[in-house]
Amino acid sequence: MRAVVWNGTRDVRTETVPDPRIERPDDAVIRVTSSGLCGSDLHLYEVLGPFMNAGDVLGHEPMGVVEEVGPDATGLAPGQRVVVPFQISCGHCPMCEAGFQTQCDNTRVESRGMGASIYGYSALYGSVPGAQAEYLRVPRAKDNVIPVPSQGPDDRYVYLSDVLPTAWQGVEYAEIPDGGTVAVLGLGPIGEMACRVALHRGAARVFGVDPVPERRARAAARGVEVFDLPSDTDELVEQIRERTDGRGPDSVIDAVGMEAQGHGTARLAQRAVSWMPKGAAAKLMETAGVDRLAAFQVAIDLVRRGGTISLSGVYGGMTDPLPMLTLFDKQIRLRMGQANVRHWAPDILPLLDEQDVLGVEDFATHHLSLEEAPEAYRNFQEKRDGTFKVLFRP
Repeated sequence: MRAVVWNGTRDVRTETVPDPRIERPDDAVIRVTSSGLCGSDLHLYEVLGPFMNAGDVLGHEPMGVVEEVGPDATGLAPGQRVVVPFQISCGHCPMCEAGFQTQCDNTRVESRGMGASIYGYSALYGSVPGAQAEYLRVPRAKDNVIPVPSQGPDDRYVYLSDVLPTAWQGVEYAEIPDGGTVAVLGLGPIGEMACRVALHRGAARVFGVDPVPERRARAAARGVEVFDLPSDTDELVEQIRERTDGRGPDSVIDAVGMEAQGHGTARLAQRAVSWMPKGAAAKLMETAGVDRLAAFQVAIDLVRRGGTISLSGVYGGMTDPLPMLTLFDKQIRLRMGQANVRHWAPDILPLLDEQDVLGVEDFATHHLSLEEAPEAYRNFQEKRDGTFKVLFRP
């Protein structure tokens, strides 16, 4: 089959790789019909190379049609249309039953001290072959796939794999009061979708911050009050405080996290790591602070006293410095983590009907073949050609 594979830092190719097959009785194999390119994939493209191996298949946002099922994959049948959450979970351990599929007791990558395995996302999360491919093996299939209606375009359902539950959890964790205010830092796919979810769920005002004019325009068209990111972030904080009676918003969602291109000293550290031997580089990234914390610092400054910060953006450093005095003094609540897809899917799925209240059907800007993946990665990272959200159509 054809698949998108990692071959080195900023080196993604479309190659022929072996077809997946049933390996365990509870496996299924799906024929992928749509698979997203996620901002997190750019971390592998640029930053997390020390945890990758040449030939790793990328991607973790798929949907498709069941092709083959093992004898224990009960409830599934060939021809069934499904979405596959980005993490793999067992569905029945205490963590899964509590709604924390990302912390699954039976799929955690214990050798790395990490949470549940993730498709196409490095040795940190199990080196599981990814979903930017023609076919995908789904372990523990009956507890992982989400059946969706046979009718309706892929664009209506594919975001159940990651974008929608990540944005939904970000808003849930933000604890926005009824009629309250929220600022969203970063208007990429997750940030913009978080704005849409917050407005749908009753936020009175949503402030969106991003330096890219096209992204601000997209969000503004959905009713978001948008702001550029000035070099002096004090100016931004003051502008938003003026619109919230001088207090700051009730909640802030950081949808930036570790920037895939790095910045300043963090960028130098990330580039230095890419030149080091793999083992030494991986060790350094596990023990050093390589994140740019600018967005998180703005969130801490911006949120009102007693407010909540929700982190949806991915951070990767182990020793990043935090302003603990300010967090403590402002009595800020802080929640974070990978989205627990299966936990939120029942809340989201009823919204994915013909009314399309979240605007998912026109969310993607590009529908491309797998062969176009190398250019898609470059354009997405460099924010060229209006690239906002890419769906591959194998």
